[in-house]
Amino acid sequence: MLVQTFKTLTPAEVLGAMTKPWFQPKSIRLRDGELVVYRRTRTLIYQCRYKLADGSWHRRSTGKASLEHAIASACDIYDESRYRQKLGLAHRAHSFAHIAGICLAELRHQIDLKKTKSSLNDYASIIERYFVPYFGEKMIEQLTHTDIREFELWRDRQMARRPKTSTLNNFSSAWSRVIQTAISHGFISEHVAVPKLTSRGLKGKTRPAFTEQEIKELLEFMESWSRSGRLSVEREIRPLTRDYVEFLLLTGIRHGTEAMNVRWKDIEWHTKDGVRYLRIWVSGKTGSRFLIAKHRLIDVLKRLHARQHDICEQSFETTLASRNPHLVFRFSDGHQPHSLVGTFRRLMRDSGLLKDSEGQNRTLYSLRHTYATLEMLRGEVDIHTLSKQMGNSALMIERHYSKLTATMAAERLA
Repeated sequence: MLVQTFKTLTPAEVLGAMTKPWFQPKSIRLRDGELVVYRRTRTLIYQCRYKLADGSWHRRSTGKASLEHAIASACDIYDESRYRQKLGLAHRAHSFAHIAGICLAELRHQIDLKKTKSSLNDYASIIERYFVPYFGEKMIEQLTHTDIREFELWRDRQMARRPKTSTLNNFSSAWSRVIQTAISHGFISEHVAVPKLTSRGLKGKTRPAFTEQEIKELLEFMESWSRSGRLSVEREIRPLTRDYVEFLLLTGIRHGTEAMNVRWKDIEWHTKDGVRYLRIWVSGKTGSRFLIAKHRLIDVLKRLHARQHDICEQSFETTLASRNPHLVFRFSDGHQPHSLVGTFRRLMRDSGLLKDSEGQNRTLYSLRHTYATLEMLRGEVDIHTLSKQMGNSALMIERHYSKLTATMAAERLA
């Protein structure tokens, strides 16, 4: 449809002309032609088209059916857009929820590409559960330090506790993701000072580990415990739990997603200088990596291999060489239990090793923590190599294990 255009008018001229009976334009040019108010056929609402300093044209609805009100609305839209552009902001304000929605879509795309549980899941959860419900329709560029402090008080009430530093770091990272999304999509300028979240919280307690003596006691206890189940399911899950515990202790792998998803095809021999090492391909929280297992893991894997009916007829070496696709941690019939957490807790109670010297309950994570602690105490592996082995950054390893002191190594030094 061709839009009938009148000469460029000032708002005062328009208002004066509106009193004339002949004045029924479909389009009016204002602000030296950089603002056009018009109405399409089959609609009562006036639209506006305006030009910004960079030469770009944009369209908005005035939301008004009255020409007088439409002109006033269009002038406000034009003035605000030009002002926002000078401040380095997008010509049109977008709500926090709108920007967060784009950020979440990008996060989920990255999560799907990795196909593993990662910190990205934590960021997405924080944005959905805390940021969007609180900030909703607010504009990012209008947020003040007071807004942030009030949010943090609200968040702490929602969580019913004061968060630890590790939790606050996740919140800060998720917040940065949203702000970066706003910048990359042109919603705000990188020069806009958006307040940051607090990243200091309660100091987390060191997760409980096992001493070398306690590990020795645990290994000896599990040998008889794994054979003492009365029910058929206990006779399956106890040996599996024993092998799982030793697997974690001898590799430093994360329990759950990393360990339970290891398949026989992920395990291979790696030869260096005439010595064979077991190398395991791991996919987990921080991506994929190879790790080198302790030599003693061979006995654990052979026990697992011997109990699995569909592969036990072939030799252990053949199973590794054939890159068998079956999961390593499963029952003799091929079924994998959903979790070994409950059985491990029972093992800890039965062995008397549930609590450490500070009264904290040990969990499956304690095995990974023990691996890292003992490697650091032995001093045979540098932090960089250990970080590659465990799938952590060297900074993370140093931060968590720099607390190891001569006192903690007393049994080695005395």
